[in-house]
Amino acid sequence: MIAFRRALARALRAVALVSAVAVAALLVSAHVGTTDAYFDGAAGPYPVRVVVRMPGVIPGQAQVTVRVLDGRAARVFVQAAQWNVGTRGAPAPEPAGEVAGAPGTFAAPLWLMTRSSYMVNVTVDGPAGRGTAAVPVVAQATARLGMAPWMGWMLAVLGVLLVAGLLTLVFSAVRAGARPPGERPDPRRRLHARVATSVAAGVAALALLGGSRWWRAVDAGYLRAMYRPLASTAVVTMDSAGRQTLRFTITDSLFYAGRTTPLMPDHGKLMHLFAVREPYFDVLAHLHPTRLDSARFDTPLPGLPPGRYRVFADVVHESGLARTLVAVTEVPPGLPRSVPKGFGSDGDDAWIMNGPAEGAAPMGDGLTLTWEGRGPFAARADTTLRFVLRDSAGRVVDVEPYMGMAAHAMVLREDGSVFVHLHPMGTISMAAQRRLLRREAGDTTLHGAAQPADTADHAGHEVTYPGTVGFPFAFPEPGAYRVWVQLRQGGRVRTAAFATQVR
Repeated sequence: MIAFRRALARALRAVALVSAVAVAALLVSAHVGTTDAYFDGAAGPYPVRVVVRMPGVIPGQAQVTVRVLDGRAARVFVQAAQWNVGTRGAPAPEPAGEVAGAPGTFAAPLWLMTRSSYMVNVTVDGPAGRGTAAVPVVAQATARLGMAPWMGWMLAVLGVLLVAGLLTLVFSAVRAGARPPGERPDPRRRLHARVATSVAAGVAALALLGGSRWWRAVDAGYLRAMYRPLASTAVVTMDSAGRQTLRFTITDSLFYAGRTTPLMPDHGKLMHLFAVREPYFDVLAHLHPTRLDSARFDTPLPGLPPGRYRVFADVVHESGLARTLVAVTEVPPGLPRSVPKGFGSDGDDAWIMNGPAEGAAPMGDGLTLTWEGRGPFAARADTTLRFVLRDSAGRVVDVEPYMGMAAHAMVLREDGSVFVHLHPMGTISMAAQRRLLRREAGDTTLHGAAQPADTADHAGHEVTYPGTVGFPFAFPEPGAYRVWVQLRQGGRVRTAAFATQVR
């Protein structure tokens, strides 16, 4: 019985420790950006907005919401297809139910069983026919669910009662199981009962100890597999031509060990790098480094003022996994402040060196960008960040393609815990969507050169977009945010900065 009590005490301490660690992990866990996916596009003849709210634990259920923006849908189906399996190996599509009180809105839970990239296929069926939209998502464990203290104590009490009942059965069976009713057991049988109960208590203690060790091993394995950004560094130096140069290096052993698929271009660039000066957030540079080798990227800087900079680097893997890598660097004083001649000659690098505007931001040449309906916003509430470009006469001005899009937006929570690169089609990666669709169509090339669809993001200026642009989004957490919007007009990239509060 002494061994049983000791094993029980160890088990109770293990339950309390696991619960406390799990709760603490939830309190301190954070991720850059949001794992939720927002998509504005078309499912055949139906314009749709798709929101996929990802689970924090895997396996887990994603919540898929489909809003048909134009036309009437009779039925909506959703399906999750793993990137390396496709729809042929995926479960059958699940019907989505219409949300009461919200005509044209459908919702369904969708199980994601493994940590991987998925393509969520949304099929809309109605009078205009049938169409499907593909939304790439990444299923990754970003949280560990904790056990409520009352649940832990209740399970401990039930475990004590269960073990006590087992020992009582063993003692009674050996002590009086083979005796006629009413006959008192002799001393020898009572001794055998005590021995058998002690053996049973030892077996129960070993079972509890083994279960505790097994649970801790499983929990440790889950922790090791939780998503973490790849370790990276960023260093600012002066090159031989007297220019500021930033070298971004992926230092994580996971990357070097080849346990990730290769990188592929997104919007024609292998990496989109954003440098933001802290703590005033008055400088943003959106740059596109040149790859030196498998893990090092270099880019000249446009004469940034000295200070501490938080660096975010967006990359996309051939599996469809989109990552944001994070580093911190210092721009030392005394470096040249002028923009080097020929800097940003491809026309895609852009920067801004002033604080946020109040409502309307000047963008040069008499142009202003106005944030319409700029709040207040609520955390996790689906919304559209809408901006309008006007000339000095107040007329809406068309914009030219900027890396295949009407505009780009960057959303940063001022503590650095949230950073998201947005497009008018949402948070998804266009390159990931194209790659998954090609694989679904039978393309087996995985490690080859970029296909033409990957490099077609550099559209020329022969087409224009309306000067009113919207970004589907939901701020993942409350707090103070900065929002930068970039678009091309008059052959140059223009940047505007805004600030907002999310309750």
